[in-house]
Amino acid sequence: MELSTGFGLSERLVKPNCFLNDGAFDWLYPERIQRLSRRHWTPVGVAKASARFLANEPGKRILDIGSGIGKFCLVGGHYNPDALFFGVEQREELYNLAIDARNMTGKFNVDFIHGNFTHLDMDDYDNFYFYNAFFENLDHQDRIDHKIEYSQSLYVYYCKYLFKVLDAKPSGTRLVTFHSMGDEVPPAYHLVDCSIDTLLKMYIKK
Repeated sequence: MELSTGFGLSERLVKPNCFLNDGAFDWLYPERIQRLSRRHWTPVGVAKASARFLANEPGKRILDIGSGIGKFCLVGGHYNPDALFFGVEQREELYNLAIDARNMTGKFNVDFIHGNFTHLDMDDYDNFYFYNAFFENLDHQDRIDHKIEYSQSLYVYYCKYLFKVLDAKPSGTRLVTFHSMGDEVPPAYHLVDCSIDTLLKMYIKK
């Protein structure tokens, strides 16, 4: 998969200080999207630490599963220019916002895919970031919107699918989870670091 480099809706590059903190980054998006930031988008500090761990060698291809408005990938691409960051998002609105933010920030080591992660060829990617995109299927109170299908069976299906994908990856594959219950992490993945509150976990496959 090749990274696209054409500008979309926005042709004016923003200043790089948008990557300094969450408030500055949120200004790339409409007010409704900003209001979702604290609950649904990866904090800048978490994105920086996670991306640094996943971009352990130049040229690594990193996939964010359920990339939303693209925050993890854009922050990761900014601080790790030698790695390639991809995000897959099934909501067309969020995908379009991510593309527009990518164009505004000029981070062309970053690209986004509109679709369901189960349709991707996972052999295209080396390491993975997962901010529990599946949990919305269990959470009836705090969903991003009601434009996609939700069910407990979908949660189970997605967890099992990702488990099999990760289990099939080679030794040395890196995984970062944030706010995950661990249902998608195979036992071959060794926990090498985590935050004090254990919400952020970093794994390497044995």
